[in-house]
Amino acid sequence: MTRHAPEASFHRIHPHPLVARPGDTVGQVRARLRQRTADQAWSLLCVVDGAGHLLGTLAPQQLAALDDATGVDDAMQRDGPRVAAGMDQEEMVSWALHHGVAALPVVDDGGRLMGVVGPAQMMRVLRREHVEDLHRLAGITREAEPHAAGAADTNARAAVEALEAPPLRRARHRLPWLLVGLAGSVVATFVVARFEQTLAERPALAFFVPGLVYLADAIGTQTEAVAVRGLSLSRSPLARLAGGEFRTGLLIGVVLALLALPLVWLAFGDVRLALAVSGALAAASMVASLLGLMLPWALQRLKLDPAYGSGPLATIVQDVLSLLIYFAFATALLF
Repeated sequence: MTRHAPEASFHRIHPHPLVARPGDTVGQVRARLRQRTADQAWSLLCVVDGAGHLLGTLAPQQLAALDDATGVDDAMQRDGPRVAAGMDQEEMVSWALHHGVAALPVVDDGGRLMGVVGPAQMMRVLRREHVEDLHRLAGITREAEPHAAGAADTNARAAVEALEAPPLRRARHRLPWLLVGLAGSVVATFVVARFEQTLAERPALAFFVPGLVYLADAIGTQTEAVAVRGLSLSRSPLARLAGGEFRTGLLIGVVLALLALPLVWLAFGDVRLALAVSGALAAASMVASLLGLMLPWALQRLKLDPAYGSGPLATIVQDVLSLLIYFAFATALLF
C-alpha cells in the first residue's frame, strides 16, 4: 500500500518509533515501554526484521488489549497502510484518513522502516494546509512555503503576517491574482462590448447581468469549496464526480430558472426575455458547477494545489463564460 508523490515530508517523521522483533511477546514490549523516557512519545508499534524491513504494526489500543504472553508477530497487522518518505504531506494525511488510522509508518524504497508520522504531526499538516487554502481561496500569494522542521511555527507567523504586515508587503501578497482579475475583467468588457447593438435594442438585458454573474460565481464557489480538499480525499473516479456535479448544477439551475421565469415575465411583460434569462441561468449554473470541479482537478493533475484553481482565477473564467452563455440565449430567443 505504499504510495509515492513528489514532495518529501521527512521533517514530519518521528525518528524513534517503538519497535519489536518477530518472536517478541507483548510483555517484553511493555517492559521496554516502561524504560522509555517521557519525551519518547510513540503512537504505533512497528515490527521489523533483522534488516529493518517493516513486517507489521500494532496500534496502542490493540497492544493494550493483548495478554503478556501473546507474540507480537501473531497479533500484528501485516498489510496495514504505510507511506514512502517522498509522499506529499497532504496526501499522507488523506491516506491516514482513508484507512482510519492515527499514525503511519514511513519506509524507504526497500521497505525498511524510517520512522512514524503520528497524530500530532498530522494535525500540524492539516492546520498548515487549512491556512494555505484560506490564503489561496482569497487569492493571496505567499513569499515562501514552510517545509523545514519549524514549519508549523513558520506557518503560524505567516498567518499573522497576512493581517499585521506593513501595507506594502500585504499589497504585494494580494495583488498578483488581482492583476489577473483585472486582465479577466478586460476580457469580460470586450464580451459585453461585442453585444453593444444587442443591448442598445433591448436595454432590459443589461438589468440581469449582475444577478446572473453573481449566481454563477456563487454556485462555482460552492463547488470549489467542496472540490479543493475533497479531490485529495475522494477515491471516486472523475467521471462519477463530474456526473454528480453536472446533475447538481442542473437541479440548481432548473430551480433558479423556474423561480426567475415568472418574475421576469411579470416585471417586463416579455415571455421571450423571461425565457432567455431563465435559460441562461440554468445553463450557467451547470457550467459553473462543472468548472468548480474541473479546474481544481486539472491543477491537481498538473501537481499544483487545487486551491490555486479557486478564488480569483475561477471567478474570471466563470464570469466570461456566464456572459457568453447569457448573450447567446438572448441572441437566439430575442433576435
